[in-house]
Amino acid sequence: MPPAMTDPLDIWAVDSQIPADNSITVDFLLPTGIYIQLDVPREATIDQIKMLLWRQAQTYPLYTVLGEKDSYMFQCVNQSAVHEELEDESRRLCDVRPFLPVLKLVARNCNRSERLLDSKIGVLIGKGLHEFDALTDPEVREFRSKMRMFNEEKMLKLQGLSWMDWLKHSFPPELESTAFNNFEDKLPKENLVVAVHPGLFLAIRKQLTIHGKENEEFNPRDFVLRVSGKQEYLFGEQPLIQFRYIRNCVLKGSNPQLTLVDCCTIKEMCDREMSAIGVALHRKISNAPLPLPPKRRTISQMATNVWDINSPFKMLLIRGNKINADEAVQVRAGIFHGTELLSKSVVSTEVSGKNDLVWNEILDFEINLCDLPRMSRLCFAVYGVMDKVKKQKSTKNASKYQTIRKAGKVHYPIAWVNTMVFDFRAQLKSGDLDLHCWSSFPDEMEDMLNPMGTVQTNPYSENAASLHIQFQEYSKSVIYYPAFDKILEKAAEIARSNDTLSMSGRGGKKLHIELKEIMERDPLSQLCENEMDLIWTLRYDCRENFPQSLPKLLLSVKWSKHEDVAQLQALLQIWIKLCPRDALELLDFNYPDQYVREYAVKCLKEMSDEELSQYLLQLVQVLKYEPYFDCALSRFLLERAQANRRIGHFLFWHLRSEMHLPATSLQFGLILESYCRGSFTHIKELSKQMEALSKLKAINNLVKLSYLKVTRTKVKEVMNTCLKQPVYTEALSDLQSPLNPSVILSKLNVDKCKFMDSKMKPLWILYNNKMSGGEPVGIIFKNGDDLRQDMLALQILRLMDMLWKEAGLDLRIVPYGCLATGDKSGLIEVVSASETIANIQLTNSNVAATAAFNKDALLNWLKEKNTGDALDRAIEEFTLSCAGYCVATYVLGIGDRHSDNIMVRETGQLFHIDFGHILGNFKSKFGIKRERVPFILTHDFIHVIQQGKPGNAEKFGRFRQCCEEAYLILRKNGNLFITLFALMLTAGLPELSSVKDIQYLKDSLALGKSDDEALKQFRQKFDEALRESWTTKVNWMAHIVAKDNRS
Repeated sequence: MPPAMTDPLDIWAVDSQIPADNSITVDFLLPTGIYIQLDVPREATIDQIKMLLWRQAQTYPLYTVLGEKDSYMFQCVNQSAVHEELEDESRRLCDVRPFLPVLKLVARNCNRSERLLDSKIGVLIGKGLHEFDALTDPEVREFRSKMRMFNEEKMLKLQGLSWMDWLKHSFPPELESTAFNNFEDKLPKENLVVAVHPGLFLAIRKQLTIHGKENEEFNPRDFVLRVSGKQEYLFGEQPLIQFRYIRNCVLKGSNPQLTLVDCCTIKEMCDREMSAIGVALHRKISNAPLPLPPKRRTISQMATNVWDINSPFKMLLIRGNKINADEAVQVRAGIFHGTELLSKSVVSTEVSGKNDLVWNEILDFEINLCDLPRMSRLCFAVYGVMDKVKKQKSTKNASKYQTIRKAGKVHYPIAWVNTMVFDFRAQLKSGDLDLHCWSSFPDEMEDMLNPMGTVQTNPYSENAASLHIQFQEYSKSVIYYPAFDKILEKAAEIARSNDTLSMSGRGGKKLHIELKEIMERDPLSQLCENEMDLIWTLRYDCRENFPQSLPKLLLSVKWSKHEDVAQLQALLQIWIKLCPRDALELLDFNYPDQYVREYAVKCLKEMSDEELSQYLLQLVQVLKYEPYFDCALSRFLLERAQANRRIGHFLFWHLRSEMHLPATSLQFGLILESYCRGSFTHIKELSKQMEALSKLKAINNLVKLSYLKVTRTKVKEVMNTCLKQPVYTEALSDLQSPLNPSVILSKLNVDKCKFMDSKMKPLWILYNNKMSGGEPVGIIFKNGDDLRQDMLALQILRLMDMLWKEAGLDLRIVPYGCLATGDKSGLIEVVSASETIANIQLTNSNVAATAAFNKDALLNWLKEKNTGDALDRAIEEFTLSCAGYCVATYVLGIGDRHSDNIMVRETGQLFHIDFGHILGNFKSKFGIKRERVPFILTHDFIHVIQQGKPGNAEKFGRFRQCCEEAYLILRKNGNLFITLFALMLTAGLPELSSVKDIQYLKDSLALGKSDDEALKQFRQKFDEALRESWTTKVNWMAHIVAKDNRS
C-alpha cells in the first residue's frame, strides 16, 4: 500500500497502514450467540467473507443449528451510524466501510430480490430506501406508490419492443437537431469515403465459404453501423449527414470510421434485458400488491369549497424553539404567489428570551380565504431587533445587520422557513405544525422573507430553530381548492354576467401599438401597473396576435382575486401551444400555478430528445420550484428518461450531484428511486460509474495528503502504485464514461496518468479505448471545485454553437464535456492534441518574461503541426473559432482569461477553459481591475488570422464580419439566454444568485436597442479589445513569470 497516512483511525482509507497481507480483523456475531474473530482480506467481497466465515463456523459449537448459508445476510453499522443490511454481496468490504469491523449475521427476510434491488438503489443514490420507508408523510407514500405503478406500466411497454426500438431506447443515435443551412457549400466536392471495419465482412465471407451459399443475399436492415471506438450506433431513416459524428467528420475533413454490426448481436443484448424485465414484472405480480392511495370520496359530499369562505386568512404563532439571539426577536410572515406578495406582510410583537420564545399571537392577513390561489405559500422570517448596530468581532455577518432599519432600530435575520397553504391534495392545511427553519440566506430577500426558498423544512431538526404554528379552523369539514371543472364553471359564469364587448378584450390601433411595444421587451423588463391593466384588458388580443407574450399576461393577472384566476384558466385552454424554447420561461419561479406549469410541460413534449438534452440542466434545477413531489415536470422527465437511456444517464447525474443538499435530498432522492426502479437494467452501469468515482476521490485525497510530505515524483509513484492495485484497476476499468455514455473507458494507461499542479490536485486519467479503432480517452477528475458554473457556461456555448449552425454559421466551437457528480466534485473531458497558449509561448521563448510578447510563437506552432493545405485549414479553423469565442466570452462576461485558460488544438481550433468567473465578474487586485478588455483579441491572434502578413486586410475584415454576424444571431435569441440563466437562479452558484446578475446579459446583448445601435456598441467593444490588448499581454506576462508551467 502507499506509505502516506491520513487518519490512523480510518481503517478503510486508501492509505491506511494495515498489515502487509492486506487483511483486517473482523468480529462476527452469529445468530446462535457464537462470537468468531477472523482476519479477512480488506478487498474481499461480502460473499467471499461469508464463505470464509462458514468454513470457520464448522469448527465452533452450534454449527448444526445454523440453516443454509444463503438464508443469512450480514448487518453492520455504517459511517452514518445507521444499521445497514448488506443484501448486495458483490460489494467489497472496503467499499461498505462499516463504522467498526463488526458484522452481525442475521436471517434474511422474504422477497430477497426486492430487498437486493432496494439495497442497490440506496447505495447508488446515496440515501438508503429505509429512510423513505420510515417517513410518515402521506405525500411521500402516495408519490412512491404512484411511481411504482407508473414504472410497471412503462416496463410492460418496454417488453414489446423490437430489437431496433430497444436499440433506439438504450443507445439512441446522436443527431443534429436541425439541418444545416447552406451545408452543401461546406461539403467536399469529391465523394465521401467511409472506412468500415473489415472484421465482420471477413467473418461473413468465411461463413459463406463453409456453407456454400455465396450467392445468398443479405438484407441491409439486418445490420447497423457503430462508430469505431464508441458504443454509438447509426441506424434509422435519417440521412447519414444528420448524424453528429458523420457531420463532424465532414467538417473536419476526416474519414468516418465505422464498424458493421449484425443485428443478432443487438438481439442478444435486447433479449437479455427483456428477460430481466419479464422476471421483475412476474415477481411484482407474484408478490402482494402495493397498497394504493385511498380513494377519495366525492369532494362536494365531504368538504367545503374555499371560494365559498369570505373570512380573512389568519394563523396562530404559538412559539419558537432553539432561537439563538441575545436581543428581542420578531417573526414576519407573508403570503406569496411566486415572487408576488399577495397582501401586506404581518409582524409579531417583540419577544425576548433564551432559545425558547412564546408568542401565542394571531397573525391576520389582509386577504380573504376565497382569494388565496392554489399555489400560495406562507413564508416566515425570524429576526433579531437591536437598538443600534453592535461592533462585530467578525465581519462574517456584517451585511446582515444592514437589512432593515426602522424607527432607529436594526433588524437582522436569524432564520427563515416556508410552507404551502394548501397540501398536495389541494386541501387547506389545518391544525398544528412544527416548522424547522433554515439559517442560510440568499442575496435578495423581500423584507427578509425568502419566497424562492424551499417549502421543505430543515431535516436536521435536532439543531435547527423552529416555529410552532397553528392554522385556524374555518369549517367543521375539510376545506379544499376547487377542482378544475369547477374553475371553468366559475369562468363561464363570469363570462355570462359580464359585458360581451369588454370580455372580447379588443383594442384600437393605438392600444395595439402600445401592446406590441410592451410585448417585445425582454423578460427582465418590469411592467408598471397601467401596463399590466392594459395587458389584462387586451388578453384576447394577446392570444391572437402575441401568443408568445403569455408570460407577461401571467404577470398581469391579479392572483389575489379568484375571479380573475378562473378567467385566466379558461383562457389558457384555448391558448395555442408555444414553441418549446418559449415555453421554458413558464417554468420560472414567477409562474407557480399548477395549470400554467402543466401547459408548459405540454409544450415541452414537442421537444426532440436532442433539444431536451440541451435544456436538461435547467429543467432539473426548476424541479426545486415544484412544491409537491408529484407534478407534471417530474413525470415528464421520468417518462423521457426511461424512453431514452442517454437522457436518463444525464438526468441521474444532475440529480445525484445535489443529493448532499438537505433542501433537495428528499425530492431528488424520490425521483432517483423512481428512475432506478423503472430502469433497473441501467443500475449496473451507473453503479460501476459511482464506484469508479469513489476510487478516484480516494486517490485524490491520497495525493493531496502525500503532496504535503514528499516530493512530486514520490507522490506520482504513490498514485501509480495505488492505481495498479487490483481493487482499483477493476473499479476503474470497463465502464461507460459519465461524461458521455457512448464512450467506454476500458483499460487504464497507468503510466500516462498524473495529477495536476493546481490547488485541488486534479487527477489526469488516461484510458486506452476498448473498442477497435478508438483513440485514447482522457478525463480530469476534480475534487474540491464546484463544476456547476463550468457546466452552465459550456452548455450555453453548445447552445450558441447550435444557434449559429441553424443560421448557417459554423464557428468550430469546442464545448468539451463537463459534469458535476457530487459535492464539489466532477469530471472534465480532456481535449486531445491541444496545448495552452502559455505553454506554446514558453516553448518558443528562452525567457519567460518575454514569452507573452512573442507574436510569432502561435503561428510557428501551427506551422510545426500542419503543412501545405493543412496549414491553410488550421488557420481557417483558428479564425472561425477565435471569432466564436470572442463573441461568446463577451456576451457571457467570462473573466480570468489568462494564457493558461485559452488553448489551441493542433488542427487550429482555439477554445477557452475554466469558467470560474462569468457575467462580468472580472478579477481585480488591490481594487484595480486586472482585466480591462471586453474580450481577448491579442496581436498574436491577429497575426495568425492574417496568415503572418500584417497588411492582410481581407482576412481580418472577414474575421470581423464573422464576429458581427455571430453577435447579431445571439441577439435574436437574447430572451432565451436570459430565461436559461433565470432558471438557474436556484442552483446556488456564487456568481448567479439574483436577477441583478443576469442584467449583464441584457447589457452585453443590448436588448433594449435596435440592431444598428447594438452593432455600433459591439464595434466599439471590438475596437476597445484590439486597442487595449497590450494590457492583456502584461497580465499574461505576469502569469507566465509567476507560473513557469513548461511541461
